[in-house]
Amino acid sequence: MQAAAFQKRNNGESLLDAIGNTPLLRMPVISSAFHGIEILGKAEFLNPGGSVKDRPGLNMILEGERTGQLTKARTILDATSGNTGIAYAMIGASLGYKVRLCLPQNASPERKMILKAYGADLILTDPGSGSDGAILKCREVYESDPDRYFYPDQYNNHANWKAHYESTAPEILNQTSYGITHFVAMLGTSGTFTGTARRLKRELPMVKCISAQPDQGFHGIEGTKHMPSAIVPGIYDEDLADENLWISTEASYEMTRRLAREEGLLVGISAGANVVAATKVAAAMAEKGETGVVVTILCDGAAKYLSEPFWND
Repeated sequence: MQAAAFQKRNNGESLLDAIGNTPLLRMPVISSAFHGIEILGKAEFLNPGGSVKDRPGLNMILEGERTGQLTKARTILDATSGNTGIAYAMIGASLGYKVRLCLPQNASPERKMILKAYGADLILTDPGSGSDGAILKCREVYESDPDRYFYPDQYNNHANWKAHYESTAPEILNQTSYGITHFVAMLGTSGTFTGTARRLKRELPMVKCISAQPDQGFHGIEGTKHMPSAIVPGIYDEDLADENLWISTEASYEMTRRLAREEGLLVGISAGANVVAATKVAAAMAEKGETGVVVTILCDGAAKYLSEPFWND
């Protein structure tokens, strides 16, 4: 890892040392539709907690320790749609912290089972309110007893996007030998896009960074936000993206199935949405006769979504 926060904590390997340095995978079948354009996916599902959220989860916890806000006397509390919560629960179990999470009730059964397996205490919130409902409930719980909790607040914590600035982006630059031309990512907390895009633009000013969002407020792409109808994260920078794409739930489901059946990549729905966005970018490039390297994020694996009916289509 690039930053001090990600350096080994001792002379031996620990579970947390396995976070990051994920491979960048080719998708030959998906890429074959676009002559001279390669689509690559950062295999974040290979992190020990199973998702890209291990990176900011660790960085926020280490920053809490560094500043003294997190002590063994306090419980880690945050709102989550699932993956950051799993990261907190895994890291908390490894470091000896209790974890309490506000989670929409309609989060996949697998996510809730994983969180309980790690020993996290769950507060389930109104499914109709999505991640925003979990955020509002989390604020209520924290304000009722602030001395009891360390509330990293992933939506407003700069250690979130800095994790990607310090690790994800440098890894992509090295893995593409600085040949990346386009970076594409769905928005949730916006930490992955914000941190990665800021570092890529610093190192390669000509790189294009394209954000993507669900095309409507009520959608089935877990972990992502439709910014016009949501509580906008404080770390979101609307001026950072060169372009924004709107992605449908149906297209995301279809691509998630394709990735499993045509590329052997059993990934989650937001990863499918990211690849849909990447193919839209590649199609626009091909229409102009451009070549290049489009990189996106394979956010997590499919194990948390196998009960979803779209697999049967």
